[in-house]
Amino acid sequence: MVKRILLAIMILMLGAVTACASALATGDISSDDAHAFLIQSAQVVDRMGEDIAPEDEAYLDRVNHAAGEAELPFGCIAVDGAHIYEPTPEARRANRAAAYGWLEVAARLGARQVRIDAGGPEEMPNNVFGIIVEGYRDLVARGQEKGIAILMENHWGPSKIPENVVKILEAVDGLGLLFDTNNWAPGMQEKGWRMCARYAKATHIKTFSFDDDGYEPSADIPQAMRILLDAGYDGPWGI
Repeated sequence: MVKRILLAIMILMLGAVTACASALATGDISSDDAHAFLIQSAQVVDRMGEDIAPEDEAYLDRVNHAAGEAELPFGCIAVDGAHIYEPTPEARRANRAAAYGWLEVAARLGARQVRIDAGGPEEMPNNVFGIIVEGYRDLVARGQEKGIAILMENHWGPSKIPENVVKILEAVDGLGLLFDTNNWAPGMQEKGWRMCARYAKATHIKTFSFDDDGYEPSADIPQAMRILLDAGYDGPWGI
């Protein structure tokens, strides 16, 4: 049973490993730069079911071997299509199975973190909040068994609202935040930075364009980084 994971990992991971190894060999990048690049290149976006077939395992082993040869580890796998909340139990079960499958992939690759979105409507009524909390508690417990941290991200739905992010994180022991500088509801960007920086375990520093001085004109990225550092953040910087 070969799933769409093969193409996604081949493009994002094996390609990144090969590019980094080549650039290291020619001296075009430093080992620190290559390390940071691969951590973010390992953020795979796809979906799969819970089981990994033997042929999938062999492929993942080849990817992992290539990473080992380049001495570049995998960091956070950012998963789409396995979010916690869906309005029907059937859809929630399907998404949970996909999340379980990605935990198996992460364990096979030695990745340290997996990002799973909360899902649900932006306003996050109590019944939706309860389902999200139950789902994250289940995934955090399963991830801990494998040495993998579960992260949510301010991404879409309720997680665009800073208060919702804090409410979820405070309700689920062991849940961390993939802190995205951009994905906040209109007018809430800096509020989100300040409220949520202390929960950050990984980052997406979003840039869309650069001015003549090399800065992103749509957001004060240096300010966001200062807020993260002041909050004690010491993880990778994903660009």
